[in-house]
Amino acid sequence: MTAPLRWGILSTAKIAREKIIPALRASAAHEIVAIASRTPEAAQAAADTFGIPVAHGSYEALINDPNVEAIYNPLPNHLHVPLTLAAVRAGKHVLCEKPFAMHARELEVLRPFASQVHIREAFMVRHHPQWHAVRAHVRAGEIGALRYLQVPFSYFNDDPANIRNAPDVGGGGLYDIGCYAIVAGRWFFEADPQRVVAMLDIDPAFQVDRLASALLDFGAGRQLAFSVSTQSVRYQRVQLIGTLGRIEIETPFNPVEGGTSRYLIQSAGSAELRSVTVPAANQYALQCDAFAHAVRHEAPSAAALDDASTNLRVIEAAFASAKSGRIESL
Repeated sequence: MTAPLRWGILSTAKIAREKIIPALRASAAHEIVAIASRTPEAAQAAADTFGIPVAHGSYEALINDPNVEAIYNPLPNHLHVPLTLAAVRAGKHVLCEKPFAMHARELEVLRPFASQVHIREAFMVRHHPQWHAVRAHVRAGEIGALRYLQVPFSYFNDDPANIRNAPDVGGGGLYDIGCYAIVAGRWFFEADPQRVVAMLDIDPAFQVDRLASALLDFGAGRQLAFSVSTQSVRYQRVQLIGTLGRIEIETPFNPVEGGTSRYLIQSAGSAELRSVTVPAANQYALQCDAFAHAVRHEAPSAAALDDASTNLRVIEAAFASAKSGRIESL
């Protein structure tokens, strides 16, 4: 029997409390041995709530805890690389929230450690069965050749105290949810974009992008168009349009954990748009299970850093295009 992976949770962030900690507690493949916050009081309160045996009053104390094998890093975007670097230097595996950095070049400091420990970006959507099922339809040619994707993704948040509205820590729509649209394009085309053109609407008070739209050229006549907004009604879709059919994923990014999900498909040669229900799944639990399996059974590599770097280069190109008014090449 494989020993459970011993986790340390680096902060009491909402996503850690509401998504990752419950996901880890649901499986015998994991054991949460410690949690940290900037103050001992906050760490102890979280430890008491979730039954975690050790509470650390600093991030450094958790990183140096010899009982911790793997660290989950859900800190604000500008702290992802510095704290991940401290963790890998201490010999810890790291699952870090997206986006991994604010610039692709920042990831290079992690590369010397990529052959020693597992370092991955936490894109939970790629573990959900609906993403695998839809890609199987595309691979089988059921909608013909995939020509373009349309991805709208939005929510409303005008809270001045929310870090998503702070430009110096990587706030704004492109960093927060535009990255999901980019990952969708790369996942379903199974390719990387070559060129980007984008337009941003900047909030005059927060100075972050509250609406970002981009067109990505994947070559061979394939395109992804997305619009993401942090100040619009809550909505999300992924539309895949092929030469002979189409697929619509209703909740591609935030399906109910442990609940069923649904997509619609019009297959080649059919006028019918049929509904497909995907069995209940928790994409956060599946993500954590995949990470634990990798730690126990796979050799570390730089593949995940390369993947994260590509996402960031696309985001950087979108920002550059919005500033220059030109198509930007990657």
